[in-house]
Amino acid sequence: CDGDPRRLCQGQSYGMTLGIGGIGSGASFNNNFLALRKYNLKMKLVEEDFIPDTNYEFFGKKLSMPIMAASVAGVNSFGGDTVITEQQFCRAVVQGCKAAETLGWRGDTYTYSLENSYGINAIAETGGLGVKIVKPRDQETILKFFKKAEEIRCVAVGVDIDGAGSYAMATHNKPVFKKSYEDIKELVSATKLPVIIKGIMCTEDALKATEAGAVAIVVSNHGGRVLDHTPGTADVLPDIVAELKGKTMIIADGGVRTG
Repeated sequence: CDGDPRRLCQGQSYGMTLGIGGIGSGASFNNNFLALRKYNLKMKLVEEDFIPDTNYEFFGKKLSMPIMAASVAGVNSFGGDTVITEQQFCRAVVQGCKAAETLGWRGDTYTYSLENSYGINAIAETGGLGVKIVKPRDQETILKFFKKAEEIRCVAVGVDIDGAGSYAMATHNKPVFKKSYEDIKELVSATKLPVIIKGIMCTEDALKATEAGAVAIVVSNHGGRVLDHTPGTADVLPDIVAELKGKTMIIADGGVRTG
């Protein structure tokens, strides 16, 4: 998909609840795309020629660019294993990112368990070159996932707190929860790895997550797949940056389909 909300994706429009697009009317998904459309590139060419340096350091790992693959999970739910299995998808993302000298983030969904976590397995094959994101399950389960991530030397771990609104988890009896300031503090203190909080859409949450010890936040509305009628991430990003610039690492996703 190129992100244009007028198009179809796998034969489904962006409003389909369990499709690739957004939940409900698809407004949140569309808002991500529309927010990015407000920005254009300035063409400035009359100057000395140079080769741009896009190298970036992420928690001690040198990357070729400040771009990483998002923590998408559960793709076989949309096409079945005849299209691509979850294992194949996770390996393709992580191995492809390694080849591009960047990192693949791997997510979590109702088909994942401590015994069979496709994302962690894929990251392990690269010697830990990846970031493991866990749904906001109960604290004990999250910490067990974090422990497994430590064992395979993941670069970082995190929780996508916006997953508290996950339709897929709810319909498959996989309980998820909102996370408090104290919950985040507990997660941060229980692991040696950097902890990232994903799913930040307001300055209040950004400040609380940072004060609780998160070393990075991800401005994200879960691709518009958990709550209808949220702003696009590019619309809320400036306010969050203004409040937290220099205090924590700020990452963003949502509606990005090209370089």
